[in-house]
Amino acid sequence: MSFGNLTNYPYPSSRRVIMGSRGAVAASQPLATIAGMEMLWAGGSAVDAAIATAIALTVVEPTANGIGADAFALVWDGKLHGLNGSGKSPQKLSVEKFAGLNAVPKYDWRAVTVPGAVCGWRSLWERWGRLPFEQLFAPAIRYAESGFPVSPMVSLAWKRLEQNYLSLVGKEFDFFKEVFFPNHRAPNAGEIWHSPAHAQTLREIAATGGESFYRGNIAQRIADFAADTGGYLTLDDLAAHQAQWVQPISTNYRDLTVWEIPPNTQGIATLIGLNILSGFELSRYQRESAQSYHLQIEAMKLAFADVHRYIADEPFLQVPTKDLLSLDYADMRRALITEQALAVALPGLPKGGTVYLAAADGELIVSLIQSNFTGFGSGILPAGTGIALQNRGYGFTLDLQHPNHYAPNKRPFHTIIPGFLTQAHQPIGAFGVMGGAMQPQGHLQIVVNLADYGLNPQAALDAPRWQFVSDSTVLLEQTISQNIAQGLAQRGHHVLQNPDDFFGRGQIIYKQNQVLIAGSESRADGLALAW
Repeated sequence: MSFGNLTNYPYPSSRRVIMGSRGAVAASQPLATIAGMEMLWAGGSAVDAAIATAIALTVVEPTANGIGADAFALVWDGKLHGLNGSGKSPQKLSVEKFAGLNAVPKYDWRAVTVPGAVCGWRSLWERWGRLPFEQLFAPAIRYAESGFPVSPMVSLAWKRLEQNYLSLVGKEFDFFKEVFFPNHRAPNAGEIWHSPAHAQTLREIAATGGESFYRGNIAQRIADFAADTGGYLTLDDLAAHQAQWVQPISTNYRDLTVWEIPPNTQGIATLIGLNILSGFELSRYQRESAQSYHLQIEAMKLAFADVHRYIADEPFLQVPTKDLLSLDYADMRRALITEQALAVALPGLPKGGTVYLAAADGELIVSLIQSNFTGFGSGILPAGTGIALQNRGYGFTLDLQHPNHYAPNKRPFHTIIPGFLTQAHQPIGAFGVMGGAMQPQGHLQIVVNLADYGLNPQAALDAPRWQFVSDSTVLLEQTISQNIAQGLAQRGHHVLQNPDDFFGRGQIIYKQNQVLIAGSESRADGLALAW
C-alpha cells in the first residue's frame, strides 16, 4: 500500500510523520513515549516498549487510565494475535442489587469489575518480552516518585473532571480525592504532580510479576477496602482473573484488511460500517464534501444500531459475529441509505476516559489500548495504593432481555479497541483512536482517509472529524467548513459544531518495506518517536 505523499499535509498541523528503521513508539503523552523508547534503546522488544509505555501512562495521564484499568492488544509477530485484558463483574454482586435503577451507577462499587491491565501486561511480556519484567516499570516509578510536569491537554481533562470527582461523598472516595486532588483542585499545566502511592504499588507489582495484584498483598488490600466500604470485589474474584487470547476479527476494505478485537468490544462497529461503505465509490467525492461525510455517517449510524442491540460478552451473544459481518447483510443495510439522513437507525436482523499507544521494532508491531472508562473511573481508590479502580460495569445494561444485561462473573460491553491493518497477509501497522463512542468512528475515518483519499498517516490523523451521536445528530469539528455543515443539514442531519474534545486522540505506526512511519495527532499532548 502507498502511504500517500509524505511531503503533503493538507490540514493545519505542525506535525509531520516520524520515520526510523529500528523501532518506534507513539503515545498520547510524551513522557510515556520516552518510557517506551528507553526499553528499545536497552535492547527490549516492541512489546517491552508497549508495556513500559502503558505503565507510564497510568501515572502521566491518570485522567484516562490507571493501574486499575482494563486493556486490549493486537500483536503482529508473523501473524496477528489478540489479547482481551478485560475483567468480569464480581461473582457475589447479584442483579437484585440494581433494583429500581435504570442504569448501573457510574461512581459506585457496583460499576467496578476486576481490573485486567496488570494481567494483560504480564501475559504480553511472558510471550514476547526480552527485558526483565521489573525493568519495564522503572520510568513509571520514577515519574510517580520524583514527580513530573502535568502536560497541557491532560491538565484540561483533569480540570473538566474536577467537579465530578470532588463532589463524590462517601469514605470509598476519600483516598481517591487525596491522591488526585490533594489541594482540592486539579493541577495546572506545568505543575509538578507526584504520587508515592503509585510508586509503591508499581514496585510491588514489578517485584511479584503481577502476582500480588491478584493473589497477594495488593489483592488483599483491594478486597479489604471493598469489604470496609460496601464494595463487592473479593479475593476470589481477583484470583480467578485471567487475560484471554482471542482470534481477531476482520473485514476487507478496498485493498486493506482491517482487524479488530472481537466482542465484548465495539470494534465490530468499525467493520460493519466499512462493509456498508465498501459498496460506495467514496473516492469519486472529494474528502471535504457533504456527500462523503453523509455516506460515512449513515454507514456508522447503521453499524451502531446493530452493535448496541447485539454485542455483549462472547458467551452471551445471540447473533453470531460472522452474521453481522456478512457481506450479504451489509448489502441489505446499505440499501437503507438514501440522500436523506435516517432519522433513527434501527438494528437489522442478520440471517444465520482511554489511552492508545503503538510500538514497533524489526519483528513485532503492537497496538494497545487501556482505560479506566469515564475519566479516572469509579472514583474509588483503595487506601495507600494509587489504584484508581475502573468503572467498566457502567457498560452493562439493566434490560434483562438484552445480551449485555448485567450478570455476575460477566464481562461488560467495552468501548476500547486497538486497530490493525494488513495487506496481502503482510503487516501495514497499528492504529487507534481513543475516546468512548468515537473510537470505532475514528477507526473508520482513519481507514477511509488512507484507503479512499490516499493521505499519509499523519495527515490521516490530522484530518477533520465528525461524530455520530444518536438519532440524526452529528457533531462536526470546528475546522469543517460551513458548506459541509449546511450540506449535511440539507440532507436531514441535525448538525452541531463543538470546540470541545469529542473527536478522539489517535496514534499510528505503519511499516513500509523496512521503514517505520509513525504519527501522533495534535488533539492530544502526544509524541511519536523512531530510531
